[in-house]
Amino acid sequence: MAIVVAGAVIDGDKLLIAQRATPAELAGQWELPGGKVADGESEPQALARELREELGIDVEVGTRLGGDVVVGNLVLHAYGARLCGGVPHPHEHLALRWVTADELDTVEWVAADGGWIPALKEALVGPRPV
Repeated sequence: MAIVVAGAVIDGDKLLIAQRATPAELAGQWELPGGKVADGESEPQALARELREELGIDVEVGTRLGGDVVVGNLVLHAYGARLCGGVPHPHEHLALRWVTADELDTVEWVAADGGWIPALKEALVGPRPV
């Protein structure tokens, strides 16, 4: 199974989420940005690379959040991340948005990421995962 990493980029009390552009059945839904781990990369290295490519930002990757999410032949892992440089820009997404813990339940999440909402709420109101 291939590993996909997702980043919970947290700035203060807000989380950065990204609106999917593709595939058509997921377009318009929101997710934690990230991507596949390449051969020879650690999960934190892959997440830092993916966020640089997709959003134009540099991050410090922290600890895992929530459990594994299995989608077909993919296993998704979420990590906390702290913005270290750059201004987020939706290079591969329709839009980006900063949300608070109170707004997480109002977002139309891709099904795979919805399972991380409890861990995301905890990360936003508790000790930082980075």
